[in-house]
Amino acid sequence: MVVKPEWLRVKAPQWERVGSVKGILRDLELNTVCEEASCPNIGECFNAGTATFLIMGPACTRACPYCDIDFEKKPKALDPTEPTRLAEAVRRLNLNHVVITSVNRDDLPDGGASQFVRCIEAVRNVSPNTTIEVLIPDLCGNWDALELIVQSRPEVLNHNTETVPRLYRRVRPQGSYDRSLELLRRARELAPWIYTKSGIMVGLGETDVEVQQVMRDLRAVDCDILTIGQYLQPSAKHLGVQEFVTPEQFDAWRQWGEALGFLQVVSSPLTRSSYHAEQVRSLMERHPRQ
Repeated sequence: MVVKPEWLRVKAPQWERVGSVKGILRDLELNTVCEEASCPNIGECFNAGTATFLIMGPACTRACPYCDIDFEKKPKALDPTEPTRLAEAVRRLNLNHVVITSVNRDDLPDGGASQFVRCIEAVRNVSPNTTIEVLIPDLCGNWDALELIVQSRPEVLNHNTETVPRLYRRVRPQGSYDRSLELLRRARELAPWIYTKSGIMVGLGETDVEVQQVMRDLRAVDCDILTIGQYLQPSAKHLGVQEFVTPEQFDAWRQWGEALGFLQVVSSPLTRSSYHAEQVRSLMERHPRQ
C-alpha cells in the first residue's frame, strides 16, 4: 500500500471521550459506519460525541471493492428493537443532528425503507429537536420505497454517487450512476422541503474534468450539498489508490462547486459523507424551507 502524505495524518483523540461513546454503542448493541467502514475520522467524531449509525447491518448484500463493510455474512432479519435503541443513543449522546445510514439490503422488497422510517419516527419521539439526516442506498430503483422515506420528513436526504461514470463498473459494479441521479431528482420532486446531498470519492483514477461533470450533473437534479473526499484503501484486497489529491485541488473543487450553486460544499482529503454533518443546521437557518 502507498505511503500516505502528511496531510492525511490524523491527530490522536482523547480516548476517555471516545471510550464513553463506544460504551454507549456497545451497551445499546448498535453498529456505526465509523467502525464498520474504518473511517479515518472516527477518533475526532467519537471525541466530539457523535457517530453515524449503521442500521440493518453490519452485513451488506453488495460487494463494492472500495468498501470495508462486510459482505460475506448473510444479512440478518430486521430487528424490531433497533429503532428504539438508536433513539436512546441519540438521547444519551444529546445529539443536535443525527446521521442514519445502512448497508445495502437488496434482499428486502423495499430495500429497508420501512426500517429507516421506523428509526426516524423513534428519534422524533425521543428527541423532537434533533435534525435527522439519512444516507440511503439506491433501493434498487424502488421509487415507492423512496417516497416512504421522504414522507417521514428527514431534514436531509443523502445518497452518494461515489465516483465518476467511467469508473462505475470497476468501483461500484452493482450500482448505476443514472439511477443515483434519478433518486436525487425524485427526492427533490417528492419533497421540495428536503435538503438533498451527495458525495464522491477521488483518487481512484478520475480526471478533474470528470469530477466537474459529476458536480454539474448533481446541480442539474438540484442537489444542495456535496462532499468530496480522498479514497483510502482499507486493505490489500480492496481497490488501490491511484492518486493522493492535494488539499489545494480539494479547495479548488469547493470553490467551483460553490460557484455552481451548491448551498454547501465540504471538500478536503479527510471529508466523508457525514463529516461535520451537523453544520447543516446553520445552513438550514440561512436557507430555510417549509
